[in-house]
Amino acid sequence: MSRFALQLILAVVVGLIGAALLHLIIVLLLPEFSEKDAYTRVLAKGEMHRFYQLGSVADRTGLGMDDPYLPVAVCAYDISEGPVRLAAANNGLPFWSLAVFDASSNEIFSINDRTSAGGALNVVIATPVQLTALRRSLPEPVSQSIMVETTAAQGYVVLRSLAPQPSYEELASQFLSEASCAPFEWRSRSRF
Repeated sequence: MSRFALQLILAVVVGLIGAALLHLIIVLLLPEFSEKDAYTRVLAKGEMHRFYQLGSVADRTGLGMDDPYLPVAVCAYDISEGPVRLAAANNGLPFWSLAVFDASSNEIFSINDRTSAGGALNVVIATPVQLTALRRSLPEPVSQSIMVETTAAQGYVVLRSLAPQPSYEELASQFLSEASCAPFEWRSRSRF
């Protein structure tokens, strides 16, 4: 065999061994990285259907405020048993925004105080079947709600409020702490 052929065989063998090792390392590290996605971090904050305000420093979940002028709260939800309603009264904040994500961190919906009715947060997240049932009778609590349709049963919500000056910090914190992310208790003749 020629010297060139031996070098070629050696290069192929080294390449295959290197690729196998790299593949093995990736497979072994996958659980470590998969537990650090946004949905898992929001779930680690506590129980579902409750807003949790993020601190200025990242906590054990790795979540924290990126901007000191934009206080943030997060809520994990599950609509497999019924719709979820997000609500908060606008108490004079200059700006708030809401983004709804599925468990894979794909944005489903977003809104802010400028595009909401009267500047208040009033959103219902539901599956297509649940929304059809809600629209048939349209109960009073959700007659003015913005309906968000999704086929993904689980996800999370990110609610931000603007505090451009220190005098707004208490208002922004109050807005986030009074915001609700709860299953919408509504009974009808048909089940969701």
